[in-house]
Amino acid sequence: MPRGDGRLNHDLLPGEKGPQDACGVFGVWAPGEEVAKLTYFGLYALQHRGQESAGIAVSNGSQILVFKDMGLVSQVFDETSLGSLQGHIAVGHARYSTTGASVWENAQPTFRATANGSIALGHNGNLVNTAQLAEMVAALPRENGRATQVAATNDTDLVTALLAGQTDDDGKPLTIEEAATKVLPDVQGAFSLVFMDEHTLYAARDPQGIRPLVLGRLERGWVVASETAALDICGASFVREVEPGELVAIDENGLRTSRFAEARPKGCVFEYVYLARPDTDIAGRNVYLSRVEMGRRLAAEAPVDADLVIPTPESGTPAAVGYAEASGIPYGTGLVKNSYVGRTFIQPSQTIRQLGIRLKLNPLRDVIQGKRLVVVDDSIVRGNTQRALVRMLREAGAAEVHVRISSPPVKWPCFFGIDFATRAELIANGMTVDEIGKSLGADSLAYISLDGMIEATTIAKPDLCRACFDGEYPMPLPDPELLGKQLLETELAGGTDAADALRRP
Repeated sequence: MPRGDGRLNHDLLPGEKGPQDACGVFGVWAPGEEVAKLTYFGLYALQHRGQESAGIAVSNGSQILVFKDMGLVSQVFDETSLGSLQGHIAVGHARYSTTGASVWENAQPTFRATANGSIALGHNGNLVNTAQLAEMVAALPRENGRATQVAATNDTDLVTALLAGQTDDDGKPLTIEEAATKVLPDVQGAFSLVFMDEHTLYAARDPQGIRPLVLGRLERGWVVASETAALDICGASFVREVEPGELVAIDENGLRTSRFAEARPKGCVFEYVYLARPDTDIAGRNVYLSRVEMGRRLAAEAPVDADLVIPTPESGTPAAVGYAEASGIPYGTGLVKNSYVGRTFIQPSQTIRQLGIRLKLNPLRDVIQGKRLVVVDDSIVRGNTQRALVRMLREAGAAEVHVRISSPPVKWPCFFGIDFATRAELIANGMTVDEIGKSLGADSLAYISLDGMIEATTIAKPDLCRACFDGEYPMPLPDPELLGKQLLETELAGGTDAADALRRP
């Protein structure tokens, strides 16, 4: 029975790809609890971060069982599959692919056997030294590569293999905790990891803390998750964030922590703009409040005479609320969203597209007609969605359409877990704001300033990664040929050391 890939985004056009999310990770250590179901609900809360595949690994103290498949969390799991996952430790993952194709072999958690047991691992983020890690895997002593042969082509599986195959100077296998202390300093890029062996739950975050990761407390256990909203849904209380460069271990002896690298905070500002749920807190700042404040600052920076402020649902809603508050222009609902449309098996024909099929959004004509509108959205990537939106609003009778964007122009690609269009496809690369506005068919277009967006987060500018807006990356990047989503597929076809690492058992 075929499954949909379930990809969800806020785009108006069928098949039009906007900024795709990172991934969602969740882990729980809770003897006596139904850890598989807790993980299911945690992943359900993180579904917005990845919709291509989902998986859960559970340990009962003697073995780890992994269940994963393509599709949404609700498509992959049911009562029967969750009932088969019995234990006291679990790791879960909802994936959007940023390295490696969207295929079953690349679904997570990844799994490898070790000399002392096994490891299951979920990863949110994207690494930039994947080619180097593949060479490190190829150099591992062969007798320690004990997992069955896999066809995975993602950076996550390389990290899992390295953690599984480490030895000391005498050739004695290291424990997972010892291996993590040895391996993680060599891993470069964005990684929020949740992993486990048969007895212990682990969490680790890259030294820049690019992707969020939080620690929560249950009455009888502990939880780690990508966002605080996932703690809320499973009844865990927020304790703190996992610190950049920190390794956390949780077992029957409690929680212990160590540091594998000095913290150099560079949290992703786009989490505040779009990626994270509005009911999530990151670095002590609520995401919804940040987005509302972005709208207020946008109104001060780019005012316009208008009759109604409307959002592009639902990504533009908080900023539109803030824009309306600051400008004094009434807030209204001008577009109705079908919340159940993801990607359909039935692709519209060109004829149907030309007729203006509206799978996602439909205008409220009686609200829009004759009005001067301010339309607020969070970002523009290619511009195709906004162009179709402006046309739709004009056809519904809008007198004027003024587009306001609560983030600056996206001009640079992300290598740390957001799958933007390529730089050549970014509409802001090579066009002025006025030229973009004319291309969209809008009466006016304005973006918030970089400083205005950053100030709305209340996080210090040096502590945020802003690379997609200003091109200042938080770490050196390798040559372009060593970056890219299909890097390992290319290596596999080319017969390199990386290919050997991927093929070997």
